Amino acid sequence: MKKIIIYKSTLLLALIVSISSCEVFEIDKVNNPNAADAAVVQSDATKSQIQGLVTGLESRHRGYVATTSRAFGSFGRETLSFRDSDPRFTQDWLGRALPPDAAFFAVGNTYNAPYQAIKQANFLIEAANNTANLTAAEIAGVEGFAKTIQGYQYLVPWLAQGSNGIRIDVSDPLNPGPRLDQAAALTAIRGILDEGNTALGNAGSSFAFSLTSGFAGFDTPATMRELNRAIAARAAMYAEDWAGVITALNSSFMDPVASQTTTTFAEGPMHSYAGPPDGFNPFFFPLDQFSTQLEVVHPVMIRDMLAGDARGSKFFERVNNPVTNQALVEYTATHQDGRWASNTSGVPFIRQEELVLMLAEAEAQTGGTAAAVAAIDAIRTVNGLAAYTGGTTNAELIDEILFQRRYSLWFEPMPHRWADLRRYDRLGDLEGDWESTTGAFIATDESIFTQLAIPQAEINWDNLQSGN
Repeated sequence: MKKIIIYKSTLLLALIVSISSCEVFEIDKVNNPNAADAAVVQSDATKSQIQGLVTGLESRHRGYVATTSRAFGSFGRETLSFRDSDPRFTQDWLGRALPPDAAFFAVGNTYNAPYQAIKQANFLIEAANNTANLTAAEIAGVEGFAKTIQGYQYLVPWLAQGSNGIRIDVSDPLNPGPRLDQAAALTAIRGILDEGNTALGNAGSSFAFSLTSGFAGFDTPATMRELNRAIAARAAMYAEDWAGVITALNSSFMDPVASQTTTTFAEGPMHSYAGPPDGFNPFFFPLDQFSTQLEVVHPVMIRDMLAGDARGSKFFERVNNPVTNQALVEYTATHQDGRWASNTSGVPFIRQEELVLMLAEAEAQTGGTAAAVAAIDAIRTVNGLAAYTGGTTNAELIDEILFQRRYSLWFEPMPHRWADLRRYDRLGDLEGDWESTTGAFIATDESIFTQLAIPQAEINWDNLQSGN
């Protein structure tokens, strides 16, 4: 079994719960009797120790998945999170606890987990650059992989925090950089991805480390570079740099639109799960079995789905065991997440289907009407629908693309639906809270979140630094 070395830190951005006056912070050593001391790894690490840090980064890379998907899925009315142990997973995430303040319920890992991965990547890069046991090309491979993961991870809090902005420079936990506004932070994230891309270009033909099966097909510098550009395309989309989206996609792992199939749509890297001593897929629940905790499909997804859409297979109907939740009086959920074959199924974090959708949007936004329609047609026909026959104005094409993104990217580990409606100023399209008297989810502006609040740990740190 590979040793997993996970960098541990009292990183203020991720782990401080409360701070009193003038506490002294220290970097903790790695508390793993089977792995090297942190100071040893930071100086002249062996290839085996670098491998442990890489595997640790892969582990950190999936830390955001469960919380982020469940919370953002609720915010975007893709899912409802039923937990008999605590109704707040349903009622607070539907907007009954207003506003989402610094101590908002159960969303800490939308912030903590990404920064833990980012810090792990920083530690890995530092270790690679402080050893004589790697060649220049091998060091470039480590940097390229680490910065590719960092670019992805920074986008998680960037999406969650919205206009609050985020910190980018967290290399020194006792002296972090300033919180950058949305635009500046996104520019910095794109720069990190570009740095990773350049490093991968200098990494030769193979890595000095191995990756899990989740990165099958993306486990060389050349193929990791294609993944890097796919993530860069997503970041360019958020920046509304439509030409940049197309340029990045052209260097990504996207196949030509005309050759897309169900198989190619599914292609992409995954967060892998292997069971003990590793973890399990956090979204797998036996189908149609009694459960006190379950992610159920929001009824509007079933209501708005087009007849014949093959993506409906994601929604498994619970014929024998419909489920209720004390937070939603007189509401019975009928469908659950039906995507997973087992509790060790990998969770994709970016797929070709998303790349085709990004291409459609970028072409629509730059006047490439024919190319946009061709990409839309690929999405529709591969998923069992007729070719697009709607209007071709910019607004009409964007309407269609957002609709297709809603079903293609349902409950995937980024806030796709919530973020899509926010970036097009359409959050008002979302249904609000459940109203038992009418038996429906009603539109209520106050129950729709635009962003999460700055975490309390961040506020505490800023107060400490300013002497408050």
